[in-house]
Amino acid sequence: MATKTWKLGEVCKGGVITIETTKTQVKVIAKEWDTSKGYSKGSDQSKAKEWNRLEVNLSSSDAESKADWFLFELTTSYWVGEIMDWIKTKVEFNKNNW
Repeated sequence: MATKTWKLGEVCKGGVITIETTKTQVKVIAKEWDTSKGYSKGSDQSKAKEWNRLEVNLSSSDAESKADWFLFELTTSYWVGEIMDWIKTKVEFNKNNW
């Protein structure tokens, strides 16, 4: 299992995105910036409040596009690309579309 958190601030709804991957699943977790821990990107956002989540099964033929579109609802295309590139280094999406 791999986990990574992006503290993007104002270029992201809520400000924080956490990705958790396993052999069979990807979780995209949108979190609200915890201002009680500070406003800088170096602040500890590990306990930031979750406000939305997507969990996709990697065996699904549309798992990659679901994750991609969910991220587009949260942040800019630049960060969607960066996050999806990281996810693809950790898991392999099902490419059998038919």
